[in-house]
Amino acid sequence: MKQVVVVGLGQFGGHLARTLVHMGCEVLAIDADERRVNEVRDEVHRALIGDARDFNLLKSVIGGTVAEAAVSLGEKNIEPSILCTLHLAKLGISNIRSTARNNDHAQILRAVGATEVIYPERETAERTARRIANPDLRDMFSLAEDYRILEIQTPKRLLNKTLAELSLRQTYDLLVLAIRESDQAPFRFLPAPDTVLRQGQVLMVLGRELDIARFAGL
Repeated sequence: MKQVVVVGLGQFGGHLARTLVHMGCEVLAIDADERRVNEVRDEVHRALIGDARDFNLLKSVIGGTVAEAAVSLGEKNIEPSILCTLHLAKLGISNIRSTARNNDHAQILRAVGATEVIYPERETAERTARRIANPDLRDMFSLAEDYRILEIQTPKRLLNKTLAELSLRQTYDLLVLAIRESDQAPFRFLPAPDTVLRQGQVLMVLGRELDIARFAGL
């Protein structure tokens, strides 16, 4: 079972801790606010009241087998998130994901050891904007180097054509990873080139954001 430390149990951190447990992770949750700790205490494996700026506290509760940490601090003051990230890096945590308020905050977090910086409100706003601009967009997952995985209702201009005929790799530099017949149906991965696209199908495609936008008609 993967062990994860979640520091900061606000709206983002608390939901993250609960979701990780539901996904099979062992979660240690830490926050200086007793009320927040009590709210998740019965839903995570261990919940502690503590100051994330205290290196000795973190050292005493984080075991050597923990390789993942998420820091969700800095709502009012960026100092706790910076110090906590620095301490976690000193403890040898190999993957540290920290939330940032702005680009300057993110730059400092990376400098002290964050392996990934998260902008919760910005990323949620961008996903919402995509859904408003094009309701056919079902979901979008960020990958490295601006690549995304997108679920999209099959565009009308592609209906009744095979994947081979459409040559999406050459036209849009996209890969169709899977197809499902409806919202409730399971995905069929790695569809054959002679697969004919039909109305109501949902495509899972992989590509760069700009290419996906061209494909979706954004």
